[in-house]
Amino acid sequence: MQRTIGRFLRALRASEIPISPAEAIDAHTTVDMVGYADRTLLKDALCAALAKSADEVERFDDCFEMFFTREEFRGDGDSSDDKDIIDPALIADNPLARLLEEGDESALAQAIEQAANQAGVAKIRFATQRNLFTRRMLDQMGLRDMERLIARLTRAQTAGGTAAAQRLEAAREYLFDQARQYTTRQFELYARFAGEQLRAEFLVKTSLSAVEQRDFQRMHRIVRRMAHKLATRYNRRRKQSRRGVLDVRRTLRRNMAHDGILFETVWKQTKIERPKIVVICDVSQSVAAAARFLLLFLYSLNEVIASLRAFAFSSNLIEISDILESRPVEQAIPEILEKIGFRPTDYGQALADFDEQFLDSVDRRTTIIMLGDGRTNNTDPRIDLMRQLHDRAKSFIWLNPEPEPFWGTGDSEMLRYRTFCHVAKTCSTVQDLENIIDDVLKTYFRA
Repeated sequence: MQRTIGRFLRALRASEIPISPAEAIDAHTTVDMVGYADRTLLKDALCAALAKSADEVERFDDCFEMFFTREEFRGDGDSSDDKDIIDPALIADNPLARLLEEGDESALAQAIEQAANQAGVAKIRFATQRNLFTRRMLDQMGLRDMERLIARLTRAQTAGGTAAAQRLEAAREYLFDQARQYTTRQFELYARFAGEQLRAEFLVKTSLSAVEQRDFQRMHRIVRRMAHKLATRYNRRRKQSRRGVLDVRRTLRRNMAHDGILFETVWKQTKIERPKIVVICDVSQSVAAAARFLLLFLYSLNEVIASLRAFAFSSNLIEISDILESRPVEQAIPEILEKIGFRPTDYGQALADFDEQFLDSVDRRTTIIMLGDGRTNNTDPRIDLMRQLHDRAKSFIWLNPEPEPFWGTGDSEMLRYRTFCHVAKTCSTVQDLENIIDDVLKTYFRA
């Protein structure tokens, strides 16, 4: 039964329930303890060991019922009536025909399970593969030999042979229906989320400005997953570094009273700074989509970011931290865009507003992240204020959704702004965003 649990764990992973090696061991231990006799007890015990959230509990329940339910061969096939129609001698050399004629549901279910394993049906990934795997599975059961038997009986043109061929043909159709049902269930188990995963892989590399409204919820899940991964990585690094390194001199000195026996240890203290980030987002028409996902990404990193203040502007600049903290990001972003977005861009005015009202929020521990295309609509870019922010902050990072060859063209002042940026990069996809934020966190959490 270890193989059964192994396949069940694969089905759970395919349902986007992460199962670590340690949890897989727990699952096997749980099954050894509770056994298979009580279905409800087995389900509850495995759920307690493997599901870690309400959403995962729901998906676990669906997956468990689908995996351990066998609906195939529960109904009566045509081959179950009038068993004396087929002369046993006609099908003596065909195990599948004999099995269908006998109508042994348990034996048929076992045969289809074994054939599915041999055909690799669990590897199905796309709906278009269902017919292919169904045929492979039936060939493993011996369907081709049975089809040749049907053809031979039909050609014989005897009364008994024709009746037997018709009966076997009806049994063949019944077998196909049950096999298709089985393959469909395997598709639901192992490939239900494959299409979603392919779509996610595509969206990660899609320009943020090209993401359609119907994909926003999917993108939110992708961004949160990326942020959680980074938060987990840097939280672990901080926990590992907090204790520091053994201070040998102070340890020996403190233990001189104990004749040098190390009863007490003294550790070197390592000061770890959590990131302090100021985000300034251009929410004009051309950049609003990228701003949405940057803010969502950063606010999902609240476990490792000590202080995050967010500002938005088209022309005038306002602080949006309170809006983002008091509402879900999905609700806050449209409110912000309605309040200040989609207006003519004026970078000089935005920088002036920040300098006048919020300059005290920037110190030598602050990283400023500016998201915008640097297009000023031919207004004063206020390069002097950029220089001041550059000198005052730990680092100034500019994320531009436009390709670098477009910088400095038309009304773009990006080449002048870049002079006072510690980092200036194109950030047109979620993958770019993850890489850049990862680099920012590395400056605070050095190994």
